[in-house]
Amino acid sequence: QVQLVESGGGLVQAGGSLRLSCAASGRTFSTYHMGWFRQAPGKEREFVATINRSGGNTYYTDSVKGRFTISRDNAKNTVYLQMNSLKPEDTAVYYCAAAIAAGMWNYWGQGTQVTVSS
Repeated sequence: QVQLVESGGGLVQAGGSLRLSCAASGRTFSTYHMGWFRQAPGKEREFVATINRSGGNTYYTDSVKGRFTISRDNAKNTVYLQMNSLKPEDTAVYYCAAAIAAGMWNYWGQGTQVTVSS
C-alpha cells in the first residue's frame, strides 16, 4: 500500500511555471510506476504523464509535450511535474498515481488545484 500527497498547485498567469510534487509513503516507492493525471470542471480525468520505476522512460500526452517534464527522486520518495509555458486550458485538479504494473493505476493522491489565468 502507498499514500500519495500532492503539493505545489496554485494560481499562475499564462506563460508561467509551476512544479508539482507528489510525496509517497512506504519503502517500496522505486517499485512503482508513477503518473500524473488532471481533471477540469465538467470533464473526465485525463492522462498527463508517466515515468517508469528507474526514471529512465517517460511518456506524455500530446497537449503537454515540450512544456511539462515528469521526474522522480526515489531517494526522496517523490515524483515531480515541472509545468512550463502554462496555458489556461491546463487549469485542472492534478492527481498523482502509482502503479505496480505499468498502466494499472492502483493508488491515487487527493489532488492539487492548478489555475492558469489568461
